[in-house]
Amino acid sequence: MSKYEPLGEYLRHQRRAHIPMTFMDIERILGKELPASKLHRAWWSNNANNNVMTKQWLDAGYETESVDIASERLVFRRVESASTASDGDIPVTELPDHPIFGCMVGTLTVMPGVDLTEPMDFEWSEKLYNE
Repeated sequence: MSKYEPLGEYLRHQRRAHIPMTFMDIERILGKELPASKLHRAWWSNNANNNVMTKQWLDAGYETESVDIASERLVFRRVESASTASDGDIPVTELPDHPIFGCMVGTLTVMPGVDLTEPMDFEWSEKLYNE
């Protein structure tokens, strides 16, 4: 059992889409202090390879947002199916693709050797690069 598993269990039992917490709230749930790296923004990133605690909140269906290191506060936001959202939160649903999306696929061809980042007007580019 991971030492951060209590946080994952806590989040799995929540029904809200947004859960504001303090670092102290998290420490209370864990029954131990967070490491000193809690004061680094990277610790709270949603990169699954970041640390063991990150995997717990991601596996529970949440991501961190609004991380305020100075006041030691953050918000966990639900990222899984929005049908479980409650407490007045507006569920986010996936919108179907609109028929216009992709309607122009294949209608434009860029010829080999053309650099789309190169300025079109040679005089303009010379002036820009020489100033």
